Amino acid sequence: MTDIETITNQLRGLMKLSIGNQHKQQLFDQLRVHNLKFQQTYPGDKPERQPVHTVYGGANLFKSDTCVKMGEIALKNLHTYSPNFTVLANTLQLQGHQHLPTNLAEIEQLTAKLEKMSEEDRKPEKAWLAYSVYNKIIKKLQAEAVEDFRVDFEDGFGNRPDDEEDATAINAASELALGMQNKTISPFIGIRIKPFTEDLKVRGARTLDIFLTTLLEKTEGVLPSNFVVMLPKVTIPEQVTTMVRFFEILEKANNLVPGSLKMETMVEATQIVMDDEGRNPLMRIIRAGEGRLIAAHFGTYDYTASCNITAKYQTMDHPVCDFAHHMTKVALGGTGIFLSDGATNVMPIGPHRGENLTFEQLAENRESVHNAWRKGFNHTTHSLINGLYQGWDLNPAQLPMRYAATYNFFLSSYADAVHRLKTFVDRAAISTLTGDIFDDAATGQGLLNFFLKAMNCGAITEEEALVTGLTLDEIRSRSFFTILEGRRGRK
Repeated sequence: MTDIETITNQLRGLMKLSIGNQHKQQLFDQLRVHNLKFQQTYPGDKPERQPVHTVYGGANLFKSDTCVKMGEIALKNLHTYSPNFTVLANTLQLQGHQHLPTNLAEIEQLTAKLEKMSEEDRKPEKAWLAYSVYNKIIKKLQAEAVEDFRVDFEDGFGNRPDDEEDATAINAASELALGMQNKTISPFIGIRIKPFTEDLKVRGARTLDIFLTTLLEKTEGVLPSNFVVMLPKVTIPEQVTTMVRFFEILEKANNLVPGSLKMETMVEATQIVMDDEGRNPLMRIIRAGEGRLIAAHFGTYDYTASCNITAKYQTMDHPVCDFAHHMTKVALGGTGIFLSDGATNVMPIGPHRGENLTFEQLAENRESVHNAWRKGFNHTTHSLINGLYQGWDLNPAQLPMRYAATYNFFLSSYADAVHRLKTFVDRAAISTLTGDIFDDAATGQGLLNFFLKAMNCGAITEEEALVTGLTLDEIRSRSFFTILEGRRGRK
């Protein structure tokens, strides 16, 4: 073979390689488009704060200081039926409860000992978990008893004459404006209107219009932080689309920035889990919100009723509820839509009222409340185990158990979560970063979100999250990808 032939063959080989590389590049460029589209649809869990509960209260009862008063009632309920942490531990059978003293003098002695210790020094103690849960509940009820509140014009208000609902909407909006001024409202707040069914759509829209117009007049155009409109009993995407168009009208009429109004929907009918063509319509319903629909709440009692479950068995942990939860998570997992469970309908309120109760009546009250505590605690724990970090409360007496279950869940999982996140951060730091997308960023964000959720609700402090190896600035960034990028930059 001559030199010319050799060079020619080499050139042909290079041309084939170049053409092959071009084809491969085209293939991967096409795949990149689809990968990025998928990542936009499923960005993973949001790092923003999600409240651990939503308290629903009838619009006719709402006052500017309702959330403050609820905290006072909740704290009184806790102190009345659990005057110390050992009572709570034994009632709920918290980890280590069997090792706690029952004699009052010994309880006081143990409490005094634990009070003098740092949080880290308490952890080896068998009483640590029960003591920590109890005292964190008290601190939370004193500082921020209600995280999220809905001024309810639906089930909590009922069907009333138009004049009465109109007047209630004006009054409730005025009270909310006063609460904003006095800083006595919850950090998340909103309104639940009547559904956009054929019979009630006009009434629901009218109430929202009156409420918002009144509120914005009194606040000079300022909405409360984290304000949301709950649209219940959604069954078809068109109901959500109509709400979006109505939002646009309201925003224009009230000089709000376009996109200011957000909404949430409710999963409370079988048709929102499976439509008439055998499909799960939840993603289409979310898309109908055009970015305004930020959460989906489960309606325990309407959903179980739609499944023909009799009232006696309509509970949060019924298998039909678990099915609906899992269908919802399968449909919306990774989208960043906040999911919430429903409510326990057994209130921790004793049957006997008054000041001069007999010993027997006091004992009956205590037993009734403790039974309700156990039910509420177990229901909330069941939700948390199934990955639902938010639920409903209907009465201030339920708040202590909301936080008891939430704090117990996070504190008892703390050590395992620390190990997982620390290991993952170490592994991720030596992994490949392609462009601006890290393959496992969603997983890392999910692990980080455990600590963000725990800190948001008061289960742990920022300092307690430092054992993961993250810095305070990294934790406060709330973004696993930002953390990873920062660490790569330093290296």
